[in-house]
Amino acid sequence: MSSDQDGLDTVVKILEHADIAQLTTEDLSGKLVSRPLQLQETDSDGNLWFFTQDPSPKADEIRANPNVNVSVHDSKGYLSISGKATITKDEGKIEELWKSPVAAWFDEGREDPSIALIKVDTDTAEYWATDEPRVATMFKIAKSAVTGDTPNIGKNDVVDL
Repeated sequence: MSSDQDGLDTVVKILEHADIAQLTTEDLSGKLVSRPLQLQETDSDGNLWFFTQDPSPKADEIRANPNVNVSVHDSKGYLSISGKATITKDEGKIEELWKSPVAAWFDEGREDPSIALIKVDTDTAEYWATDEPRVATMFKIAKSAVTGDTPNIGKNDVVDL
């Protein structure tokens, strides 16, 4: 596990370009459930923020078991982030993060009483990153299939957040 600056920089670079994340929770029967959510912000403390409705099954799952996984990807790589989630209805934070497209998810727009935020306090992030063009990566994978070698297609590490 790494906490070096290069690893943190890689995590930040991927998060800066991420738009949609997959949030995985454990449902009330113990099964893992993933759903896409728009990443609203990564704050200076490394917390991830998402809008949600409360009440909702997702909010109930987080209250019952706050351990979550957030996965994101962009053209530079993939992240798998573990952390603890909380549900908040902090009006100041909601106002700070509110953008007009978010209103589509709430029947009453900004005045909807179900508006809430998911805050994920991140623990660790595992990343897979490459600076090569996709075609170069695909070539290396194809070549490895022929030669039997394992392709070197980038960096992989776990970063303590």
